[in-house]
Amino acid sequence: MIIREYRPSDCGALAELFYHTVHTVNARDYTEEQLDAWASGSMDLEKWDQSFREHYTIVAAENGIVVGFGDIKKAIDKTAYLDRLYVHKDYQGKGIAAAICDELERAAGGKITTHASITAKPFFEKRGYRLIRTQQVERQGVSLTNFVMEKRGQQPL
Repeated sequence: MIIREYRPSDCGALAELFYHTVHTVNARDYTEEQLDAWASGSMDLEKWDQSFREHYTIVAAENGIVVGFGDIKKAIDKTAYLDRLYVHKDYQGKGIAAAICDELERAAGGKITTHASITAKPFFEKRGYRLIRTQQVERQGVSLTNFVMEKRGQQPL
């Protein structure tokens, strides 16, 4: 597996991975209506590409296949927001999320905040993130539960 920085040519593959991961991996914790609201399948790829380029975004690939990605947005006040972290449904449990998260945390430094899904909460807890609060977020008129979590990061490289 290689971990590299995002390239605009990755955007379509990342959007597809996101959709399929949400609809399979997160299906044990969310209803079909919630999954459809979270990942409808109709994404504005230009906006996604812009977001990926504005954040520090990395991609994990194995044998030329994108198997995961994550991104983090750094703020001026030494805090960072870990926005997305997704691993291909067929590559779960192989350390890919941990490798991506290691790199994002190393790059961030300072305090890191994330909004973890029900599915991802145990992963972040094992990494030392602490629960700040449970919240309901609305997507396309549908309410979803997630968790605001934070961790003191490492010094940036």
